[in-house]
Amino acid sequence: MTETANTVSAQIPSRSSRINAVWYRHFRVYIKNIFSNALPPFIEPLVFLAGIGLGLGIFIKEMDGIPYIQFLASGLLITTAMFTAAFEMSFSTYIRLMFDKVYDGMLGAPLTASDLMFGEILWCGTKGAIFTASVMLICLALGALPLGAILLAPLIGFLTGVMFAVLSLLVCTLVDNINNFNFYFSGFISPMFFFSGVVFPLSGLPAWLRPVAELIPLTHPVRLVRGLSRGLELIHLWDLTYTVVFIVAVGWLAIHRIGKRLID
Repeated sequence: MTETANTVSAQIPSRSSRINAVWYRHFRVYIKNIFSNALPPFIEPLVFLAGIGLGLGIFIKEMDGIPYIQFLASGLLITTAMFTAAFEMSFSTYIRLMFDKVYDGMLGAPLTASDLMFGEILWCGTKGAIFTASVMLICLALGALPLGAILLAPLIGFLTGVMFAVLSLLVCTLVDNINNFNFYFSGFISPMFFFSGVVFPLSGLPAWLRPVAELIPLTHPVRLVRGLSRGLELIHLWDLTYTVVFIVAVGWLAIHRIGKRLID
């Protein structure tokens, strides 16, 4: 009996292999339509940079001590990671869960619900890093960003992708209709773009609103990336701590809730 159990155990892939298999599945699906999947999230921040950065750059020479085009570009590196992860882990996850029943088939393999979600979250982090790197390279080529520590921005993009993946997964467990995601994007994700230091510094907000901005998830990776180009300070340790704690706490709750939903 023990020998049989050992044989079965030996045939089950390691947890890292199971999580990697989920990641690879999403990678294969994604590259089948790589042009239509990758181009819009890549082009959108560049259009915003051209329209707002170059346009307002004529009137606003500096923002928070740096050229406005650089100020805006460093923020857009992170927003592209936020948007791609949020869409992937909300609409796409809900469709796989409720309509396509993809997870039902995947759970027929030697996968647990947590394996499945860890693979999804890792995929969102990967997309965040890739899109951050892509926009960063274009901005560097245009002279909108300085060389140096900014080259580490894809690491912050990865953390941003994971952060908004776990947040969007939690939202996914709370909605009972795919149209409810409109409230999430219109009421939270889109306003956050303007109140987290992407377009203008937090010092431009009313004093009563600044503590609220510190609670907004996007604020912290944006400030971390700016720190890479301007020099890291003590406050960036708070930003990194917030990001990691947010990922762990919200991720645990989201995976716990989606696990119950998958089993039910």
